[in-house]
Amino acid sequence: MEPELGGMLRQKGVDVDEITCIGCKHCAHVAHNTFYIESEHGRARVFQQDGDPEELIQEAIDTCPVDCIHWVDYTKLNTLEEERKYQVIPIAGSLVDSGAARIASHRNKQNADKKKI
Repeated sequence: MEPELGGMLRQKGVDVDEITCIGCKHCAHVAHNTFYIESEHGRARVFQQDGDPEELIQEAIDTCPVDCIHWVDYTKLNTLEEERKYQVIPIAGSLVDSGAARIASHRNKQNADKKKI
């Protein structure tokens, strides 16, 4: 039982791929105690893993028009949050070259790692 997930037997959390998200706000309307739209890039983000019942979160996942919301093992959530620091998020509504965004994210991470040395 994971206390971060409300002490439920659920051993998974929900994550949003913000590079893919188009900022439609649907998930925040469906499961408003779990998702919000962050202000800097206009993308969905999870703010409370146990905010809504699993069925409501699943509805938000199932109705996402770009399939950017996923269940993940809760032990991977911290790693995903850490990697988010290095993402390059395109402006909402613009065309996305996901390969270029991932390369830029990787370069940002490499630069940050070099600064640590």
